[in-house]
Amino acid sequence: MKFKLLLAFSFWVLLAAVSCNKDDITFDAPSQELRFSRDTVFCDTVYHQVRSETYVVKVYNNEDKDILIPRINLEKGAASLYRINVDGKPGYDFKDVPLRKKDSLFIFVEIAPEASGPEAIAEDKVLFTGPTGQQHVTLFSVVQDAEFFIQTSTNPNVITNHTTWNNNKAKIIYGNLTVNPNIMLNIEQGTKVYFHQNSGMKISSGATLNINGTQDEQVILRGDRNDLDHDTLPKNWNSIRMEANSTLNMNHARLFGGTRGLDMRQTTATIKNSFIHTFFEYGIYAVGSTVNANNLVMNNCGSSCIGIFRGGNHNYTHATIANYSKSMSSFDRTGIFATNEWKNDAGQTEQGALQQLTLQNSIVYSDRDNSVHFEQTPGQQFEFLIQNCLLKYSGTSEAGFPFDNNTSVVQSIKNEDPQFVNYFMAKMNLRLKMPSPARGKGNVTVAGTVPFDIVNVPRTTNPTLGAYQ
Repeated sequence: MKFKLLLAFSFWVLLAAVSCNKDDITFDAPSQELRFSRDTVFCDTVYHQVRSETYVVKVYNNEDKDILIPRINLEKGAASLYRINVDGKPGYDFKDVPLRKKDSLFIFVEIAPEASGPEAIAEDKVLFTGPTGQQHVTLFSVVQDAEFFIQTSTNPNVITNHTTWNNNKAKIIYGNLTVNPNIMLNIEQGTKVYFHQNSGMKISSGATLNINGTQDEQVILRGDRNDLDHDTLPKNWNSIRMEANSTLNMNHARLFGGTRGLDMRQTTATIKNSFIHTFFEYGIYAVGSTVNANNLVMNNCGSSCIGIFRGGNHNYTHATIANYSKSMSSFDRTGIFATNEWKNDAGQTEQGALQQLTLQNSIVYSDRDNSVHFEQTPGQQFEFLIQNCLLKYSGTSEAGFPFDNNTSVVQSIKNEDPQFVNYFMAKMNLRLKMPSPARGKGNVTVAGTVPFDIVNVPRTTNPTLGAYQ
């Protein structure tokens, strides 16, 4: 019994000693500069009164002693648009912050700004003051004023009158936004349209969507996560769904980052000078539709850049249709897929005539063995013309058509690397290097119908295949 009492007494004495030692830890002034995990925090583009995601900076003590950082504060103090949290404590000014030797502390950063105009820069610094001088981490973000379109159980989120959007405010869509039948939505130059996850837009039967960008002020349609990682990822939003007998006119637009880009059902579409890329399934998904496109650039789509179902009428001139992807390397990733059939929402198979698919002065290429795949249904019309094009082609069985000695394939090239400047998404540049075999191979008459390339360079003489001269 005495032994047990002695053991218990010894335990409490030891615990008290440890507690005393912990309380007696001394923290010295820093004698070296602090080290940071990053010197600049680039926050995602944020919108008026919407809190950003939280960003992290780690602060390291490389010294062989415990230190007190005399002061950590936001340079703009309480007036800053940013808020910080230092080792679990929120605020904007902190004194005598302890940091153990060879240890680190976390600083969490976020911003929930008031917009002062269509677009502005929010900048501040986290200052670290000590005997060695002052150090800082820069905080940087783009702030946009925004107009929100939010679908709820009591708000169906419908546009019921002819409407024009301009670039004075970004448009943020939560849920589905519907343009009512026979209504026109005009999206003017420089406008940015952001879709939240699982959100999209529906253009009803008889309605018209006009996207009116310019070379200097494109219309941007994308997910609402603006950090660089999400610029190269698909499935951040759903699609723009064009219902039967709707109309699309799109010029100088950049559409990217969703599940499907343009999801068209018996739609008439005119597409010019535009970029469509990084979609989980299709960039263009066209069912029984009529599509006329020129100076079109596409890349990085899981199933196919262009999917043509139940026939229709399609004309692509001076298009650059690439399909390269690291994130979707196991997917089919064709450039163009065309078939007479389509399985409707009820699971029933429908058929339609491919009245014409014309591909002229264009490039369709990828890192797959084949970039074009046709599936003709016996007895159905399936007309196509491939003229002055450069294709990746692996054979009749995979492509669905013969390349050589085919009257529907005219003056075209197969399996010669077009030599894109950079075909991966982080630095996508589908211009051609000078030795490209696509240079000077375009049909002059066809080029005359689209006399300027996507960046307004003339191409009426010695035309180059694709969207870039």
